[in-house]
Amino acid sequence: MIRETLTTDTTDTGATVDTDVCVIGAGPAGLALTLMLLRSGVRVTLVERSTAFRREFHGEILQPGGQRILDELGILAGAAARGAARLRGFQVLEQERVLLDIDYGRLPAPYDHLLALPQPHLLEELLAACERLPGFTLLEGHRIAALRQKRPDSPCTGAVVNGPDRVPVTVRAQVVVGADGRFSKTRALAGIDAGRRESFAHDVVWFSLHAPGRATGQVRVHRAAGSAVLVHDTHPDRLRIGWTLPHGGWRAVVRRGIEDIRWELAEVLPQYADLVHEQITSMADLTLLDVFASHAGEWVRDGLVLLGDSAHTHGPIGAQGINLALQDAAALHPVLVSALSDGEPTAQRLAPYRDRRAPAAAAVHRMQVMQARSLFGGGGAAAAFLRARAAAVVTRTPIGAKITRKVAHGHDPAGVRTDLFPVLHVNRSL
Repeated sequence: MIRETLTTDTTDTGATVDTDVCVIGAGPAGLALTLMLLRSGVRVTLVERSTAFRREFHGEILQPGGQRILDELGILAGAAARGAARLRGFQVLEQERVLLDIDYGRLPAPYDHLLALPQPHLLEELLAACERLPGFTLLEGHRIAALRQKRPDSPCTGAVVNGPDRVPVTVRAQVVVGADGRFSKTRALAGIDAGRRESFAHDVVWFSLHAPGRATGQVRVHRAAGSAVLVHDTHPDRLRIGWTLPHGGWRAVVRRGIEDIRWELAEVLPQYADLVHEQITSMADLTLLDVFASHAGEWVRDGLVLLGDSAHTHGPIGAQGINLALQDAAALHPVLVSALSDGEPTAQRLAPYRDRRAPAAAAVHRMQVMQARSLFGGGGAAAAFLRARAAAVVTRTPIGAKITRKVAHGHDPAGVRTDLFPVLHVNRSL
């Protein structure tokens, strides 16, 4: 039996797969990178622990930067056609008074809006594109159990993964990409510290409501007494709602019971009070997201690289998670292609990816900390006055337009290197 702590070279038992790159995790980052590599003639084995994407998804808002990458891959139009909601921008409200209005219509078309795109729609479109290309192997319902290494400090040469029947499959690869999320097993097996930081004072409880005819076309944050509730339209005819709680305060909420919770939510969102009372019937209707930031101690090693949330984790403020993950994939793609072409997938050859994306991730973390302070208030009347002045700047001035572009496209926008695709078949939405 393969032990989860195994890091030495294994005797290959069960099936063996030979590939160039083994990607662990079929989220947006893992699938987007897989598609880019396949189009560059690289063989990829994709390992995903769930089947048919039967798992919980939280982030689904696509910023313009992420939309552009998907469009360059020819994925955006098909994914949106499966069902999506177009959103004009962000608003912060207090008792229905608009405190901040960030209008994405100030950005150049066609990426002049946010897109609430259910993750299964995005992932299914990406997977369908991968399945049409040679060199692709999908190990669905498989979990990583070990990294293939002769010694803990030697190059990674693949992974051992366990299927639903617990029979190990050995994947021999030049590079393993850990794209398996904020609690990355790949990162843990490599002994890399996640670099968790308790930067945020709030966690988020997510739920959704069936709400025909209630669409607003906005992402709205309703402020209330040191807390906030985020609301946005999503497909089909639903509202996605994130209720912020003091960090670590979930147990106290559970003790209060669902009846008390319903009344509090109805008070913060009176326009949806009827839906809250009708549809929130038990604690099972609510999902807690533990909000924290992290920045892994290492992103690259010989034969190993971390991608997206595996390398860096952020809070939900500003909808940056998918954006960062897709831009990570676009930045890593040419670095990997070059290293593999020369037969040198070493930490030194992979380092340009880390050197480019680590500062971008750190900048988003700093921005989110500032946004959280502004969003949740505090500091008395003077601080409230300064926040109001800052909101006016963002809403009405050219400086605000510049800030909006930075939030929408990132601090170092990465585009897809389509020149590295021998044959390009895409369906752009432009």
